[in-house]
Amino acid sequence: MRILLIQTAFLGDVILVTPMIRELKRHLPNATIDVLVRKGNETLLANNPHISTIWIWDKNQKYKSLWANLKQVRSQAYDEVVCVQRYFNAGFLTTFSKAKNKVGFTQNPWSRFFNQRIKHVLHGDKHEVDRNLELIAHLVPEFALRRPELFPASDDFKFVLQFQTENYFCLAPASVWFTKQLPEHKWVELMNGLPQNSTLYLLGAPTDFDLAERILSKANHPKIKNLCGQLNLMQSAALMQNAVRCFVNDSGPLHLASAMNARVTAFFCSTIPAFGFGPLSDDAQILEVQEKLDCRPCGTHGFKSCPKGHFKCGNEIDIENHKF
Repeated sequence: MRILLIQTAFLGDVILVTPMIRELKRHLPNATIDVLVRKGNETLLANNPHISTIWIWDKNQKYKSLWANLKQVRSQAYDEVVCVQRYFNAGFLTTFSKAKNKVGFTQNPWSRFFNQRIKHVLHGDKHEVDRNLELIAHLVPEFALRRPELFPASDDFKFVLQFQTENYFCLAPASVWFTKQLPEHKWVELMNGLPQNSTLYLLGAPTDFDLAERILSKANHPKIKNLCGQLNLMQSAALMQNAVRCFVNDSGPLHLASAMNARVTAFFCSTIPAFGFGPLSDDAQILEVQEKLDCRPCGTHGFKSCPKGHFKCGNEIDIENHKF
């Protein structure tokens, strides 16, 4: 059997597809499992022993790359194409894939052409992993493990050894959306309260460097290092694995931590855990404002600024009285 999974969204969404890959291979060990992702996210699936081929959609060459991928997909004669993404381009590829069976969520604009459709319900008690696994329930009737997984290379683990000479914490203060990001003064408060004999590593992309520098400059912890832009995704994952604790927003680094089963505390500001994107590590904490705010959640993804102007969902998270 030949199976293709399509997930062209962000890095966290790709990580949350890995349980599907593992469970398909566990139940169908002779199946060929391919994955199609957005360019830049293919590194997340590097070294995954369950994947045969990774197809890449380059959004910077949107339609040219889309047509090239369609040609490649059609040539593979897939038995199953599972569209995990709920948006147009992934649905287009699925619809015209020539696969024997096309599966996806009803919210995809092309879903009327799918053979099997599953309703994606954001609210409720289901994690996104569980919603994804529903797409392959006809192939995998029982699931062994829900936690996502990544496979950093041996070179990635070797590279981060230089940062592991003593106890350390990993902190990822940035998010694409301002309202999903713990406020800077709260990160300072957190850092000042962590053990003075441990090193604090600030993780993120090169674009997060200035934010990390501002936070670092305001903190009085003696051992803080800004590693934003110095580690790739898999090196960051390797470093997070053995941290005393990782501190993250409701964003990509949360899912990196889950995939490495790292000890993690996740801050939820404008979004809520009930959306189904919380951490899945064995040792996982969620911190959010305790007051019931009428304005929370204000959206499913977040905003560039607080619509109400007060940002209580971030500013009133209790850091001082929480034990990590």
